Amino acid sequence: MHENDKNSTLHGEFYILGFSSNEKLTFLVLTGIAITYLFSMIGNMIITLLVCLVDHLHTPMYFFLCNLSVQDIVCVSNIQPKLLSITITGDTRISFSGCITQIFLFVLCIDTEFYLLTSMAYDRFVAICKPLHYSIIMNKRTCSLLTSLCWIVAASNALMFSLFVSKLSFCKSHEIKHFFCEMETILTLSCTDTTHVFGVIFVESLLLGMFPMLLIIISYVFIISTIMKIQTSTGRLKTFSSCSSHLTTVMLLCGTSLGSYMKTESEQSHEQNEWVSMLYMVLVPMLNPLVYSLRKKTKMF
Repeated sequence: MHENDKNSTLHGEFYILGFSSNEKLTFLVLTGIAITYLFSMIGNMIITLLVCLVDHLHTPMYFFLCNLSVQDIVCVSNIQPKLLSITITGDTRISFSGCITQIFLFVLCIDTEFYLLTSMAYDRFVAICKPLHYSIIMNKRTCSLLTSLCWIVAASNALMFSLFVSKLSFCKSHEIKHFFCEMETILTLSCTDTTHVFGVIFVESLLLGMFPMLLIIISYVFIISTIMKIQTSTGRLKTFSSCSSHLTTVMLLCGTSLGSYMKTESEQSHEQNEWVSMLYMVLVPMLNPLVYSLRKKTKMF
């Protein structure tokens, strides 16, 4: 019986409720999703093309930024087209394999973004604190290695969680109270014991989430310390402007993503969680190109 339940689920469907409780806001939600998706795609594609085609942008920071833009493109393409389809047609169905794909790409993108931002923090640390050794330390080999590790570690983590979910059976409701196949929401629907999965999520959040954040904080402690030693205010401002865009992106991502997990288990909190998740999955990818395009021009690095 257990095996049959599992097999039927593998060929079955889930139903993404999304913002169905806010029917009066359907048009507003649809418009917002469409606009943010369009701007996210255009902005990140422009950055990717410019970094690839313009020679003077072939620097470590822009190399990381190019990868960040690719990740943003994957992130919004994973969620928003399906959400647009649901909002327009009212058809909330998503296949089990489609759900697994969303989970894999979601974990891949979130993890990759954190790791890329950590690599960018290290790049700014070397550029500001060890400027004479910058070209030696941040060479093409180092940048390629750091970027490859970001994608490989994130992909491995995403594959692990996807396999966890693929082996679960679902004999409860198949209604997902979210606008995509969010990991914790899916786990609550399973009739399989998911205690070990929640345990793994907690441990890996500490190791693969807090550790990069700690490295970013340490980097900026040294960066700020070095900036404060600069004699002139103009020099301090010019140096800080070289990392202000990165710092803004870090605060945007961390503030919205961490906020989504600071919640209680009430119906109201489920709805609040949807909106907070929307911020870091929809708004952040759209703002990243804008933040970096507004970066003050400097010839420092």
